[in-house]
Amino acid sequence: MLKIFKVTAILEGISYLVLFANMFIVQNTNPELYHTLLRPLGMTHGVLFIGYILLAFLLKKSMNWDLKTFAIILVASLIPFGTFYIEKKYLETKANA
Repeated sequence: MLKIFKVTAILEGISYLVLFANMFIVQNTNPELYHTLLRPLGMTHGVLFIGYILLAFLLKKSMNWDLKTFAIILVASLIPFGTFYIEKKYLETKANA
């Protein structure tokens, strides 16, 4: 399940950045394309975000995360590049052990 969480964390981070790119770059240059991309990008990111949160709750006990670590993992999903940080700092060492 940890590998699934790692993949979800990376994909969630990528979808977040793509959604931001759509919002800041495409919206200003091509509003029609922006509106066309908004729903599928938003839906994809939403599903990945929910998956990330659910998997974090499911892994909390098996990974022995204390409340502070768990809170950091949850808050990271709200910050651009946050899930990449979590994947490197908290998940990479656990997966290799």
